Parts: sequence; C-alpha cells; structure tokens
Amino acid sequence: MPFSIGDRLGAYEILAPIGAGGRGEVYGARDTKLKRDVALKGLPDAFAKDPGRMLRFQREAEVLASLHHPNIAHIYGVEERALAMELVEGESPKSPLPFDDAWKAALQIADALEYAHERGVIHRDLKPSNVKVTPDGVVKLLDFGLAKALSETPDPGVRIRKLAHCHAWRDSRRDRARHARLYAPRAGQRAASRQSARTFGLGV
Repeated sequence: MPFSIGDRLGAYEILAPIGAGGRGEVYGARDTKLKRDVALKGLPDAFAKDPGRMLRFQREAEVLASLHHPNIAHIYGVEERALAMELVEGESPKSPLPFDDAWKAALQIADALEYAHERGVIHRDLKPSNVKVTPDGVVKLLDFGLAKALSETPDPGVRIRKLAHCHAWRDSRRDRARHARLYAPRAGQRAASRQSARTFGLGV
C-alpha cells in the first residue's frame, strides 16, 4: 500500500519516499515514540492479495529479526504491512573503487555473510544496490527479503518458513535477466542455493 507524507502507521510517521522495488516501497519515517528516524518498507496493495508475496514479506521480518550484526541493517519492528528498519545513510558502491576501499568493503561484506550463514540464512539477492557504505566507511547489507533458511531453526526461538516455490526469489523475468551475471552458475536451477553461491556473488 503506497503511503503519503504525513501518514501514520502505528508509531511511525511517513516523512518522504526513498525508493521502490519488486518486494516493497521504502519510505523515510519517524518513530514518534523513540524519537528516531527509520526506513519503513511497505507493500503495494497487490501484495496483500497474493499469499505467496505476503509469505515472503513475513519471512523477511523473521530473517532480519534473527540477525544481529554491525554490517547488517537492523529490524526495529513490524507494523501491519510494513517493516521498520534501520535507516542507513550512505551510498551504494560504484566501480571502479580504489583497491583499499574495495578490500575494506569486501571484508565487511564477507564477515556479515559468514555470520548469517552460520545461522542458516543466505541473502540470495546480493548486488551493489543492496549494499550501502556509510560516511564512516561502515558497510551495511540491505534487504534480506529473499533470504532462505537452510535449517528450520537458524536461531533459538526463530522459525523461518521454507519457500513455497524455488523461483519465488525473483518477481520478474526482467529482473532475472538484469542481474543474471550476479548469480552462481547453477542458481537458476531448482536445486537449493548454497553458501557458495553467495561467495560467487560477492566475487562478481
């Protein structure tokens, strides 16, 4: 559901649109209770009528809630059909990067992915637009909405639902074609993605 500036969603007040993607529109918002700015990810109306898409949204909240790492954008809460997340200031990396900058970013990305993998979670949508570098040089991985748990309980007390369909991680053929070079060679097949596929994506 698209929001307008000034709309209220629970404790959150919409400030401005930030961007939109296949799995939700993102807004800058103000947490009026805790007095902090957040990123609020809402769903278009069409999603609410699609159980598969709603399942992916719920899975995103569960996955993010199970991950606590300085290089992964934090989740603050779920409000109806919106996800309140850490508002990350900064830019996505653009090539070519100086070697030192690229190396520092790669180490932080690898550390975040290793942390998630140890908890049975893979990102499955690793690309430059889902990475931000803050003005202080801290790398943040964004949008674990396509992540899939490799086990039933990646963290104590957290249960990640399995995918309803192996190809649900892409919403359109156009997106698949656009980002095909980022996929591991066998990622388009029906076999489950593995941690090695994320290594491939990071290397690309």
